[in-house]
Amino acid sequence: MTAPVPPFPPGFLWGVSASAFQIEGSPTADGRGPSSWDAFTRERGRIKDGSHAEVATDHYRRYREDVALMAGLGVGAYRFSVSWSRVLPGGSGPVNRKGLDFYDRLVDELCAAGITPAPTLFHWDTPLALEERGGWLSRDTAEHFARYASVVAERLADRVPLWITINEPAEVTLLGYGLGEHAPGRRLVFDALPVAHHQLLAHGLGVQALRAAGARGIGIAASHSPVWTAGDGDADRAAAELYDTLTNRLFADPLLTGGYPDGLAELLPGPVAEDLKTISAPLDWYGINYYNPMLVGAPRPAAPAGDFGGIEIPPDLPFAIRPIEGHDRTDFGWPVVPDGLRELLGIMRERYGDRLPPLYITENGCSYGDGPDPATGRIEDERRIAYHDGHLRSLHQAMAEGADVRGYFIWSILDNFEWAEGYRQRFGLVHVDYGTLERTPKESYAWYRDLIKGGR
Repeated sequence: MTAPVPPFPPGFLWGVSASAFQIEGSPTADGRGPSSWDAFTRERGRIKDGSHAEVATDHYRRYREDVALMAGLGVGAYRFSVSWSRVLPGGSGPVNRKGLDFYDRLVDELCAAGITPAPTLFHWDTPLALEERGGWLSRDTAEHFARYASVVAERLADRVPLWITINEPAEVTLLGYGLGEHAPGRRLVFDALPVAHHQLLAHGLGVQALRAAGARGIGIAASHSPVWTAGDGDADRAAAELYDTLTNRLFADPLLTGGYPDGLAELLPGPVAEDLKTISAPLDWYGINYYNPMLVGAPRPAAPAGDFGGIEIPPDLPFAIRPIEGHDRTDFGWPVVPDGLRELLGIMRERYGDRLPPLYITENGCSYGDGPDPATGRIEDERRIAYHDGHLRSLHQAMAEGADVRGYFIWSILDNFEWAEGYRQRFGLVHVDYGTLERTPKESYAWYRDLIKGGR
């Protein structure tokens, strides 16, 4: 038997996560407007299994059932996202009260179950009306986001103690606008840099709007990875440093230090120096989404360029991602490197020191396709249990070394629509039969339930 995960401090917050577009379905119900992802999924060839999210897991109608699953799990918090176009169908303009009412009911249901609501205001699903006017290439989108934040906070701030402005601005920049693999499907490569700045500005304006509406406990959920150098040549080191700058420091530096990495500010639009004062407003906490390290080196002629989480990196970029050998892989092909979480937290402490606020691990998870056993109906996803066991041991060690981490959110509570992969990847603690929408807790659900109970 494997020894139990070491105990975490009293009050440590155990949570689960999901996002609106991936689970809600009901894309036109009660006045919801279309998003960039609704449009993207309708474009032929964009989603690998040809699917769409019109039903997803039907959480919009089944949210009470899903909250009951969370209550049975014993989690202290649920990190969900608000669909911007459900609240403001055009991204700006009139408020859709029925859409806002849904989140009001969801928050009440969570509170009644003793679960802390932790809403994310933007998890990739830009209102289509704003996307068609430039999306995150336009500074106006940041201004519209601030108003949207005000609308949501004015309704929910009395019951919500944890807020997340934006989820993973790096992925929206790189995958949505740089490489075109996610909505809106633009392939701008380095011309996508304004997207990063405008999301960060939206965050800063959103923090102002949330605080003005009485919200507390405000943070952001940013993806971060240790970047390992593939090779020992100067070109490899330069490539790894560039990749680290573009995916890690481009976002954390302005938030935590008030400045961009050297050479980037002059590439960005608008009054950048003034904007940085808004972007770097103090946070109550900082969220880290961790999945795996990245092994990066210089491009080599006739060598494959590698991939970014299953997404091909063009060979003409000044860096190439290499496969990490010697580690197990998830069904998504991502390497399983639990100690990378400890390494990452050490990097963040070394890089930002006293400027780093308390941390939450706002996403950590794995895709494995285990389904019900035909004879017993049990879903014995031992690999997922081993994944989280290893990462929590790594996190515990990092905390013993000085990392101030206050909570851990598993991605995700349910199997769901996994963006460009469609329904091919299953991250959930709960299995969803996409034909019947029946929910079946996996063995990892029971493991996490017992871990939380033991921790209490």
